[in-house]
Amino acid sequence: MTREDDARADSTGVDIELSMKNVDPTLVKHANDADEAMKVFEQLQGEAIELDEATNRRLLRKIDWHIMPVMCCVYGMNFLDKTTLSYASIMGIKEDLGLVGDQYSWLGSLFYFGYLAWEYPTSRLLQRLPLGKYAGSCIIIWGGILSCFAAAKNYPGAIAIRFFLGVFEAAVTPGFALLTSQWYTRNEQGRRVNLWYSFNGWGQILGGLVAYGIAVGTAKHGSSIEPWKIVFLFTGCLTIALGCLFLWIVPDSQLNARWLSKEDRILAVARVRINQQGIGNKNFKWYQVKEALLDPMTWAFFFFALIADIPNGGITNFFSQLINSFGYTKEQSLLYGTPAGAVEIVALLLNGYIGDKTGQRILTSLGGLFLATFGVILIVALPLENNVGRLVGYYFTQAFPTSFVALLSLISSNVAGYTKKTTVAALYLIGYCVGNIIGPLTFRPQDAPRYVSAEIIIIACWGACLFILLFIWWWYQRENRRKANIRSGPGYVRLEGQEFLDLTDIENHDFVYTL
Repeated sequence: MTREDDARADSTGVDIELSMKNVDPTLVKHANDADEAMKVFEQLQGEAIELDEATNRRLLRKIDWHIMPVMCCVYGMNFLDKTTLSYASIMGIKEDLGLVGDQYSWLGSLFYFGYLAWEYPTSRLLQRLPLGKYAGSCIIIWGGILSCFAAAKNYPGAIAIRFFLGVFEAAVTPGFALLTSQWYTRNEQGRRVNLWYSFNGWGQILGGLVAYGIAVGTAKHGSSIEPWKIVFLFTGCLTIALGCLFLWIVPDSQLNARWLSKEDRILAVARVRINQQGIGNKNFKWYQVKEALLDPMTWAFFFFALIADIPNGGITNFFSQLINSFGYTKEQSLLYGTPAGAVEIVALLLNGYIGDKTGQRILTSLGGLFLATFGVILIVALPLENNVGRLVGYYFTQAFPTSFVALLSLISSNVAGYTKKTTVAALYLIGYCVGNIIGPLTFRPQDAPRYVSAEIIIIACWGACLFILLFIWWWYQRENRRKANIRSGPGYVRLEGQEFLDLTDIENHDFVYTL
């Protein structure tokens, strides 16, 4: 099958043949640890399977309606559960727990210490254990831990809860990236990643409205427990319910999806053959770890996540206090934070749509980065009395995730080899953790209410990220040209069946990087 045939099959779903008869002898060494799907197709004994366009669309609709809603809702809670602390910060948690000095900042960072400590182990467990069951179990446990925050009496207790909350939330983002690469073609992945990540915005809208309602309601009618504890109980119990739903709906792979017939399970694997990645491999491969560590893109991704999430860590934990510093009341700060979620939703959905339509996810994502940087400049440059202008500047900062999500989707699309993919995803999210640990510490108590030093750091970080993104775009273009030259050579033959041998993106010369 030529590259043109690949593109046609990806867009129409026509003429996908699954025959394992002509696997090249040079790849036999991979046969014993091949992709899970290969074992299924070997049982077909060379029988060809055709997937027409109508069937492909029917399968895509069924997959979308079963998987995407629960992934989106869980990811919204993933953001809301992290930012609940920000709402609680102006609802009395500091006074009730006796937080002084920079203890609140450290409380914000402690979540990411747990996330950091468990990120690589959880990535390995996502590979070794049933994907859907492991991710679903982590969601339920993190919901239970979050509910326990309502019982916290002091700073040490809050530290323990924040740490273990990070441990169990560490499985969500890499797990969702694996699920997306497992179920969707490369041309479909960008929009899906942007869609489920955009529910961070819905989480912020829901959280702001719930916190505002609780704050106003308890002030008017009174409450037997503190308002901030009600917020933690609400978000924790809702997370547990969604975790149970996730566990029931989301399978470990296409091969055990209860909502697909036996024939549709095979066709669901057939439709993602074009990815040249298979659907999963339980075997840990040291050579793929080594390749990941030597791949310049791994470290470009890592340093982007680290630098970009220094601003994210600060803004996520301090946005309620930041809005309060603009001259708004505490109740107004809870309510006025919600439009920022809408900005994030619109930015991510547009980014996903335009990026996939143009085939330029990286360049498209720069728009959100520019808008976010402009927003911080507004906050710094405008006078204190211009509270509306500074609030609009904060809203603009919420367009930042377009670039982070673009690279997250490229881990799904551009990193092949299951061990390599989990390694790169883990390092990317380790960078994310380190950045988020540093971020809250840039908002020093003595800099309130303007936090000018933190805002200057944010501008510098996002400026550096611009150059990293351009480097990644240039590198992938160069690698695609190099692979095209290899494929056009007189002695090159495309190897049938190689997509199920768990080859890495560097090993597989038919693997074309998405830009």
